[in-house]
Parts: sequence; C-alpha cells; structure tokens
Amino acid sequence: MTKHFAMDHVLSIADHYVFTPYVYPASWPEDEALRQIISLWVLTTLGAELIYLGFGALSFYCVFDHTLMKHPQFLKNQVRQEIQLGVAAIFWMSFPTVALFFCEVRGFSKLYDNFSESSLGWPGVFLSVAGFLFFTDMCIYWIHRCMHHRSIYKQLHKQHHVFKIPTPFASHAFHPIDGFLQSLPYHVYPFIFPLHKVVYLSLFVFVNIWTISIHDGDYRIPGCLISLINGAPHHVDHHLYFYYNYGQYFTLWDRLGGSYRHPSALVGKGPHDHVRKLMAKSAKTE
Repeated sequence: MTKHFAMDHVLSIADHYVFTPYVYPASWPEDEALRQIISLWVLTTLGAELIYLGFGALSFYCVFDHTLMKHPQFLKNQVRQEIQLGVAAIFWMSFPTVALFFCEVRGFSKLYDNFSESSLGWPGVFLSVAGFLFFTDMCIYWIHRCMHHRSIYKQLHKQHHVFKIPTPFASHAFHPIDGFLQSLPYHVYPFIFPLHKVVYLSLFVFVNIWTISIHDGDYRIPGCLISLINGAPHHVDHHLYFYYNYGQYFTLWDRLGGSYRHPSALVGKGPHDHVRKLMAKSAKTE
C-alpha cells in the first residue's frame, strides 16, 4: 500500500529503525490500519511534546525576560502550571489529530509527493505556503474570537487566559478541546487545497514554534512590521485586555474585525514598563 501523507518519511524511518525491529511482531504489516494509528499517535504525541518542551525551554532561558516574573499579575508557580497544562493538552489533543493524520494516510487529502506535481511548478509551491498562512490565520481568528464568547469562554478558553503575563510555556497551555479547535485549520487545509507533504510537515513544525514565539515576552519588533505581524507585543495585550489581537500571524483580520490594538509595550505602557516603575518605586522607599 502506498502512503500519501506528510508524515510518511517520519513513519517509514520509525518503522525501519524502531517499530519493526523492536516493537511490533514481524507478522504485523506496516500498512495495517491499527498499527498505523498506534504509530501515528506515538509519533505525534512525542514529536509535539518535544517541540513544545524543547523550543519552549530554549525560548524561556534564552529569550524570555525573567524580570517579567516580578509583574504583580505573574502567578505563583506559574511556569509549573503552564507546563503541566501544556503537556496534558498535547497528550489529549493528539487523539483527534491522529484521526486526521490517518485520513491522510488513506489518501483522502490533496497532499502530493513530488514538486513536479504542482500544477504551477515552484511558484505554485510558494503560493500554497502563502495560501496556508492566509487560510489558517483567517480561520484561527474567528475560532479564537468565538472562544471569547461568554457561553464558551469559561468552559474552554479561560484556562489559557489565567496567564496574564505568559511565558513561552503558556503557548500550548489550553483546554484540549480549545487547543484542538484552534489547530484544526492546519489539518483541514490539505483536504481542501493541494500541498506538498514535506512543506506541510515543515509548516506543522513552524506553527508550533510560532505559537511559542508570540508568548516569549520579547516585545521588540521591526517598525515596518508592527502594523502587519501579530507578534509577542500584540499577543500579550490580548492576554491583558482580552478583546483585542485575536490573530495568529497577521493583524489583517483584527483590523477588519475591529479588534486591533496597537501594542502597549511599544508605547511605554507594557509589562516591562510596569515592572520598571515598580522597581524604581521600591528603590526610592528603601
């Protein structure tokens, strides 16, 4: 049976070096449905957890400004809470995610193997990346905004908003249903539009790293990109002020939806500024 999905190389390598020689009995074919589901779940869960914990730790120790932990809205034991919620969310989210991956395995998506299969050649590949970013940004904006509706918020999205001054580990700290719904556009896209499977896998890794980056507490952003890119300074205002900056990558849909807020951190009114004022006030009283 030919495999037709983005993770075929990962699954083939895992089968060749680990699953076939050390895990599964020789009588269990690599293309058998149950075996593929189990293998996909293991690979998806471990891969997502490693990306989250690995890049989250790298960002936390190398990028995140730890003075933000002195902010009055930074919770006691917050980092531990973020990690516990993030690890648990990824574990539970992997089950419905694997169901979608399995549909790709069985050839129901529009993922393709060779760049030559793109109807527009290499320009088509680049257009598919732009289309992926535009489509997912649009969908996530509206899904995220719906999560703030009062009939849904307390049951699902409130867990993420407990962290007013997020660290990189807050990036995946969601209720599992909330997290899966916001990730759904990534998985739906290749069922609607053609996409090279390696590009898809790369984009899957990219969106996880991007999600970490907008929680990294580094509010610097090139001036020419402030009005275009929804970065960490925009997203921390979402955590602090609730009704603004729902976007994932860009500010487009926030502007169209009337929910755009210019980042407070870029006009001297952000969390860093608040901490500096508190420290200066504390120094004067000593």
